[in-house]
Amino acid sequence: MRVVLPDRPGSLGAVATVMGTVGADILAVEIVEKYEGYAVDDFVLELPGGNAPDALVTACTSVPGVEVVWLSHYPEGWGLQADVDVLNAMTEDPDHAEEILTLEAPQVFRVTWAVLVDPVAGTVLTQTDLAPDLDGAGIAALGDLTGSRIRELPDGWLPGWGETLIAVAPFRDDASIVLARRGGPDFLKSELARLRHLAALAQ
Repeated sequence: MRVVLPDRPGSLGAVATVMGTVGADILAVEIVEKYEGYAVDDFVLELPGGNAPDALVTACTSVPGVEVVWLSHYPEGWGLQADVDVLNAMTEDPDHAEEILTLEAPQVFRVTWAVLVDPVAGTVLTQTDLAPDLDGAGIAALGDLTGSRIRELPDGWLPGWGETLIAVAPFRDDASIVLARRGGPDFLKSELARLRHLAALAQ
């Protein structure tokens, strides 16, 4: 769950307290980004059976200044350790670091799918299970893959696919990694910076 909350002492504790009132068990908290006066935090939670997510949202928004911007289901075990784990895996097998980062991206960045693309040849080198099968036209629809960027693909960018948010980062060679989310949340600048940093280390 992604939450915007006031950046002042006690805000995080107040949110955690109301989460507890609906039986939510906080597994991890990640500060995604900070702005003047507020912070964006990701919570990895476990809800007991029978407790509706709506009750969780209502509880959180009862705290003054708090807004829930996104809520979704994720596999068990997703948390703050993901960056460390993927870095270790990349270090242990540097020849396949780009492929490792791509395949682990859904867990590390909480995205729907990821692809590793050779934009010059117009081919997909590696993709995760939920990624579309992209041909040359599909890759072209992703837009410029030569620089780090965030983009929203419109409904129908690929036949049968709806609006999709993507984040792109090139590696030092000809390959680029593309992360995609369907249904949000928006990619933040801090997430693109993380992606760019990890891509730079995958060499």
